Amino acid sequence: MADTAHRKTGVEGGVGLTALMVAAARAIETHRHDSLAQDPFAEHFVLAAPASAHWPVRIQQVPDGDANPLWGRFARYFGLRTRVLDDFLLRAAHAGGVRQVVLLGAGLDSRAFRLDWPPGCAVFEIDREGVLAFKDQVLGGLSATAKAARVPIPIDLRADWADALTDSGFDPGAPSVWLAEGLLFYLPVTAETYLVDTVDRLSAGGSALAYEVKLEKDLMEYRDSPLYTSTRHHIGIDLLTLFDGGPRPDSAGELSGKGWSASVHTPFEFTRRHGRGPLPEENDALAGNRWVFADKPPA
Repeated sequence: MADTAHRKTGVEGGVGLTALMVAAARAIETHRHDSLAQDPFAEHFVLAAPASAHWPVRIQQVPDGDANPLWGRFARYFGLRTRVLDDFLLRAAHAGGVRQVVLLGAGLDSRAFRLDWPPGCAVFEIDREGVLAFKDQVLGGLSATAKAARVPIPIDLRADWADALTDSGFDPGAPSVWLAEGLLFYLPVTAETYLVDTVDRLSAGGSALAYEVKLEKDLMEYRDSPLYTSTRHHIGIDLLTLFDGGPRPDSAGELSGKGWSASVHTPFEFTRRHGRGPLPEENDALAGNRWVFADKPPA
């Protein structure tokens, strides 16, 4: 019975389980004295799912604390990523005047509830039905109130999600800001190419996009990286079996070819900027991670 209930949550395993891992990392970051990002809902997601109910949500619950590769360094990475992408979205909404936010592979992202959006903002959340249903159940139990017009769109990103988005009220004629956080390396190459092409097609001038990619040619070179081994050991997630193993497209180059202005950054640049977060180390599973930010010039 417990297994059946767990399957119904939509976060029971595979990529869905990684959403809980990121939620646990955000919970740990939230409770740090030097927190970069605040997500008061994250720990509730972790505690609500049977698979993760025993995971730590505070660094004090980890016996080796920040020395733990998963709940220390890797969680710091997710905390930093959350802060950087929060800033990106809010900058587009407040300074750029964008009122349409699209979260691709939204997972357990609670930005519609925790960020201070300007009036008139709509946040479209695209993910599998089970994931969104689990999130809605947890947030409903907390009587959480969204700070923008939230529009969940239950569809797999490997399907034709563009029509589902426009049918839900998204206006391709108005500027938008898009986010694909921790998503593309799980998708087949064809799905990534379709995603980038679709974002370009649906984006009016003045739109923006942020996403994360991995540049390693052979991910298995990092099979014994502490981040991967600790994730397998502590929570049973083998990330390397979940990542798509095919060669990745040059999506930043494709966007530049379509007229976007794209910049590619290492996470370590933002560690130095914010004064906390991961720095390079030997046999580093984060060595190939890049955060890409792109802007489409106004028409």
